[in-house]
Amino acid sequence: MTSRRVLFVTSSFPRWAGDSSGPFILNLAQDLRALGWDVDVLAPHAPSAATRENFAGIAVRRFRYAFPVTAETVCYGAGALHNLVHNPWNAAKLPGLVMAEWLAVMRRLATGQYRLVHSHWILPQGIVAGMAARILGVPHVATVHGSDLFALQGTLHARLKRQAIRWADAVTVNSSATEAAALTLVPGARHIHRIPIGASDEAAAASRVAELRARFRSGTGPLLAFVGRIVEQKGVMDLIRAVALLARSQPGAGAVIVGDGPARLPAERLVRELGIADQIAFVGQVAPEEIPAYLAAADVFVGPSRRTADGALEGQGLSVVEAMLAGCPVVATRNGGIVDAIRHEETGLLVAEGAPAEIAASVARIVTDPMLSARLRQNAGILARRNFTRQVSARAFSALFDSVATRRRGTCGGTQPADRPA
Repeated sequence: MTSRRVLFVTSSFPRWAGDSSGPFILNLAQDLRALGWDVDVLAPHAPSAATRENFAGIAVRRFRYAFPVTAETVCYGAGALHNLVHNPWNAAKLPGLVMAEWLAVMRRLATGQYRLVHSHWILPQGIVAGMAARILGVPHVATVHGSDLFALQGTLHARLKRQAIRWADAVTVNSSATEAAALTLVPGARHIHRIPIGASDEAAAASRVAELRARFRSGTGPLLAFVGRIVEQKGVMDLIRAVALLARSQPGAGAVIVGDGPARLPAERLVRELGIADQIAFVGQVAPEEIPAYLAAADVFVGPSRRTADGALEGQGLSVVEAMLAGCPVVATRNGGIVDAIRHEETGLLVAEGAPAEIAASVARIVTDPMLSARLRQNAGILARRNFTRQVSARAFSALFDSVATRRRGTCGGTQPADRPA
């Protein structure tokens, strides 16, 4: 058995170069590889994706779960949860996906080459990988990303989540919000560790930043930026309404919206209704490596996330951290894990959910007060580099992997029972 080989099991991973599906999973795999881990990735297949490839140095296998290939629509796009809720045919495919994933995980772990398995999202990966790991005696680390914990309410889902947490040798959560939710399910659990997902800390090329700023900034008004999926939870409508309000005191104020999703058409319709079509640019998905340039080109980043009717909220707010590292002042809502990174008046400004007027007022404060803007940028950069970079995250995961694997494996290769909470 390779001493430091780990199997990632995930429902989201880039399908091809430049794809924005789960780039943070790829980043973590690459960063762990730089620390001496051999990382293999197992993910669902999708139309136009390869079933087996070396992806940016990471061995990836994508398992088939529906036929023809065009029927593999449960994952990716707006996300598995959205796809399941809004398309009953996808829900009908879920048992097939879970069974195919189970068989694929069992086949891989049965080879005996993995020191541990790392599942991403506790439903279904935490259950699937947890069960396989228990049967085959392989240490298991499960990671909660937020949407898997906050959504899917109900007695059955709660039981499955609770079981996934209990079966894991260690569970990582990305914020204080996800930690609190996990501890609500399993009170007193001692195997839950808070490890935020890290963001890239690479400065964008000055020429690219200048190009984007000239392209999207209108006159002397401030340029706002949004990065993320265009879905209800991300609150894009509140950003658009804030731009309309801000334009009264800041003529030429505008925004660039990076990302795509099912709420894009309604958002574009709202822009036209408010008469600000020339102030809002929808650029769609861009390659992950382009994100820092868009953020650095903006005067303020706005993260207007809100809790949705099904209980979903922002697990961490990775785009908020990306903005902090890019030196872009942040205005964001008091939602989920955002408050771990944005400390009001210190590393950014916090506003209430669903409050476009507060967003507009906070943006106006930042762009009219250079001292405030400079203080927020400096403090945000210090905090983000201390707690939220890819390197910090990878080192924490690596240390946890070593700890879990050492605890579970005897010196002669036998499996030892892991400590578990009562």
